[in-house]
Amino acid sequence: MNKEVMSDLIVAAKMEKSLTWEKIAKDLSMSPVWLTSACLGMNSAPKEKAVAITNYLGLGEEVTAALIGFPTKIWDQAVPTDPLVYRLYEVVGVYGDTLKEVIQEKFGDGIMSAIDFSMEVDKIESSKGDRVVLTLNGKFLPYASW
Repeated sequence: MNKEVMSDLIVAAKMEKSLTWEKIAKDLSMSPVWLTSACLGMNSAPKEKAVAITNYLGLGEEVTAALIGFPTKIWDQAVPTDPLVYRLYEVVGVYGDTLKEVIQEKFGDGIMSAIDFSMEVDKIESSKGDRVVLTLNGKFLPYASW
């Protein structure tokens, strides 16, 4: 089973059971962001987590095996049209060079890891409209000189 079929089965089971990613993650003591990413095929799950997810959703061993499998992280190269995903592209387009400059001033020449990485999504209620808070937490990896 490939990751796409796996994701379709997981999302269908989630919808059938009227679950949210937050509920599943809480019940399984996992990060909701990591859990969602793994279930959508962008991360591999350790065996014990894959088994927990598939048991919780009532899915079979093929889904467990697909969750464990290493992903090929390829996504559509076109600018997305989904408004929320597009806005994230817009943020990077507008602030990407600024973030690069500020990070390199603070840390030196290097990059932020997306491997040694965590992310949180939070909500701050406000009378002017609720706020989305994205926290990206990646290890700094300096470029080597030789």
